[in-house]
Amino acid sequence: MLYHLLYGLSDHIPAFNVFRYLTFRSGGAVVTALLIIFLFGPMIIEALRKRQGKGQPIREDGPMRHILEKQGTPTMGGLVILLGIGAATLLWADLTNPYVWLVLFVTMGFGTIGFYDDYLKVTGGSATHAFSGRVRLLLESIIALIAVIGFMHVGKMPLSQSITFPFFKDLVLNLGWFFSVFGVFIIIGMGNAVNLTDGLDGLAIVPVMIAAGTLGLIAYLVGNTIFSGYLQIHYVSGTGELAVFCGAVLGAGLGFLWFNAPPAMIFMGDTGSLALGGALGAISIATKHEIVLGIIGGLFVLETVSVIVQVASFKLTGKRVFRMAPLHHHFEQKGWAEATIVIRFWIISVLLSLAGLATLKLR
Repeated sequence: MLYHLLYGLSDHIPAFNVFRYLTFRSGGAVVTALLIIFLFGPMIIEALRKRQGKGQPIREDGPMRHILEKQGTPTMGGLVILLGIGAATLLWADLTNPYVWLVLFVTMGFGTIGFYDDYLKVTGGSATHAFSGRVRLLLESIIALIAVIGFMHVGKMPLSQSITFPFFKDLVLNLGWFFSVFGVFIIIGMGNAVNLTDGLDGLAIVPVMIAAGTLGLIAYLVGNTIFSGYLQIHYVSGTGELAVFCGAVLGAGLGFLWFNAPPAMIFMGDTGSLALGGALGAISIATKHEIVLGIIGGLFVLETVSVIVQVASFKLTGKRVFRMAPLHHHFEQKGWAEATIVIRFWIISVLLSLAGLATLKLR
């Protein structure tokens, strides 16, 4: 909005020329999202606390410490995050850019699904009182499919239907319309991976911020003909504008962490985790870095794999590989302090993001 209102006046007021720079508007999105959450977060948190009463239902099969210490903490904090992301993106992004709207569509769509899931859990008074997993997966698939088809339509053929590979500058696999299935898998997979990771105070939001910042830089480079040519990565016109969206995610994440830091005043719930994970998946598809997302978001992948391995092992052999899944609960059961697990997982996220960035040059 500000881009359209003020950049057009740059001929008369030269200072407004800064609005054409992605770096300036991305920084503006960070600050705006952060301020919005600081201003409105306490009111929203207090309103959720009053309405929810007992707060988010805690898994009865989880660590006893969770039942004792986290009981009564409200959930649906993702509403705060979505407010910051949505407002900052609409203020600072070029709203004629289709990539911005497609990523926002996935973010808000997945957030709505997560909100309804959280609502059923809170009103039902149990972590198991969510709506049907099949229905949830179907709704996620519909939203993801619409977005992927949109990415394929606005992108340049055949690249928009292809998978690119890190370390190989000329290796491209054209999937044709089957790419839509692959894209849906990426968005849904990352959405639910972040959802599984969100189990300790501050555990999910910081790796999301790290991944968003990394993808924001990638979007900026991929959408720039000079930088993409120098790095020998595939240029995708228009994706640079997603750096503004990633800036909004970074700012909203910082603001939310203020309230989510141990001991958490609020949990993001499925409302936030599904939305943020879906957004990361959508950005990776737009920038043609779907496989690199698996490196950048490797922590989320590990958490998901731990659940898959645990379930498969128990069904096939009757034995558990981990003391408890997802992986962060395994370390809790081994006696690690919550802060130790969270900070070490943050460190792993930083290292994985650096590894993902390294793929831009190692070709």
